[in-house]
Amino acid sequence: MERQHLTRRADDALAVIADICGLHAQVMSSAQLTLAARVEAPPDVEELLWRERALVKTWAMRGTLHLLRTDELPLYTGAQSALKPRTEQPVWVRHHKLSAEDVETLLTRVPEVLRDGPLTRAALADAVGLERLRSGYGELLKPVAFRGDLIFAPSEGQNVRFQLPEPFTPLPPAEATREVARRFLTRYGPATREDLARWFGHPSPAQAGRWIPPEAVETEFGWALPDDVAAMEAAVPAGHVRLLPAFDQYVVAAPRDTRATSAPERICSRPSRARPAPAAWGWALPSSPNWCAPMAATSAWWKAPSAPPSASPSPTAPSTSTRAAASARASPRRTGCSAAKLANGEGSL
Repeated sequence: MERQHLTRRADDALAVIADICGLHAQVMSSAQLTLAARVEAPPDVEELLWRERALVKTWAMRGTLHLLRTDELPLYTGAQSALKPRTEQPVWVRHHKLSAEDVETLLTRVPEVLRDGPLTRAALADAVGLERLRSGYGELLKPVAFRGDLIFAPSEGQNVRFQLPEPFTPLPPAEATREVARRFLTRYGPATREDLARWFGHPSPAQAGRWIPPEAVETEFGWALPDDVAAMEAAVPAGHVRLLPAFDQYVVAAPRDTRATSAPERICSRPSRARPAPAAWGWALPSSPNWCAPMAATSAWWKAPSAPPSASPSPTAPSTSTRAAASARASPRRTGCSAAKLANGEGSL
């Protein structure tokens, strides 16, 4: 939580946005709340986006909408360029019923027509000559955005518009992928290559593993940067609680390793309250309006909706025997970052 700026609010909003790898922007109010949880007197994200142009709105990790720092667009487009483009994947092309000519038109004509200024979906579809660009899901525009040839523009009434970003040069893929992986590990680690693949949108964990920087060390919970391992060993529970909005980065991106808590049955897929220890991604209480069932019991709940799975009514501290059982489940390998310390809340960041 400290690395996520959730134990003490920061003063620099743009520094926080860089630290946590952007803000999810599926819902703009959630982006604002994500910033408010981490920054004292947070600025209006709409001001940063449309007036100051310190941020850009675009499709990024996993093909989801994000607000990224404008000066970091070269970083994320450079990392995207390390993946095989969707337009070169036969399954994707067949799914969208595109011909080779359609693909060429998509990649060349969209940035070309946007040189004259922002366009709505309908106007863009007409100018390019691809009717499917009218789709509200933007599935055909994502490959263009990944190349850095399209970002969102201020809407025209209820109509979304798109524009070209200011000219920039993407970072070399090798440099960009290492930096993106470092940021992910220091804010969301320890993490496995599977965690990195799931977060960024890799087609395979093996490919994500090649992004892990050479200085990273492997703990029993996954990869971490050397300084972070030392910080995890030195950390102690602080009792902080933060209410987090939907799509918050901490909730979405944190690795789901139940060994990091002595009460794994309390972990849920979208917790409404985050707490540094002992749970890695927070607590969800049955009394909360956003309460969700523990993942292990979800299937049983659907079969018997009248009998929701049991959950502790309050985030009480784990017993000594529970902590001992948690620490016995695994043993450290290459570092001293142990299950016992994390289960006791001593390895929480």
